Amino acid sequence: MDLVLLSGRPEDTSGREEKELRTYDFLDSLGISYERVDHEAAFTMEACKAIDEVLQPAVICKNLFLCNRQQTVFYLLMIRDDKKFHTKEISGQIGSARLSFAPEAFMEEFLDITPGAVSVLGLMNDHGKNVRLLVDEDVLKEEYFGCHPCVNTASLRLKTKDVFETFLPATGHDYTTVVLTA
Repeated sequence: MDLVLLSGRPEDTSGREEKELRTYDFLDSLGISYERVDHEAAFTMEACKAIDEVLQPAVICKNLFLCNRQQTVFYLLMIRDDKKFHTKEISGQIGSARLSFAPEAFMEEFLDITPGAVSVLGLMNDHGKNVRLLVDEDVLKEEYFGCHPCVNTASLRLKTKDVFETFLPATGHDYTTVVLTA
């Protein structure tokens, strides 16, 4: 299957999940332009390599859904795909001991996303403001980044400033910048 970068939402929406179409609707309503590549389901960073090449020069992010030990505070951590997540490194910066991966049920409840499709765009579904966004400072330095539109059968290239200056305020979310070593 040849991967092709297309501008905007798909013309033919048959067979697309409602949450994917809702993502395009939201981005379009905010006047945020984006480019899209459709692909087979991608569940791992390794499976995303060919997709990542099409999305260049976008930085590709790992999006980790985390929580505290009591499962009362939830975080979405965006880090560059070339960095490693170290619990201790993040915990000290956000004042939360013992971070771990949050149960899948919370991801679906708060973000309407399933594993393999986690992205900042899921915050549009977090009407209760249950999830706190943490962003690696190096992501913010890039002009573009890539992410899923709430499903893992498409990927988008968005301008970083559009997401942080337009999209996030429209969702009522802000973010905390974190510093991660390479």
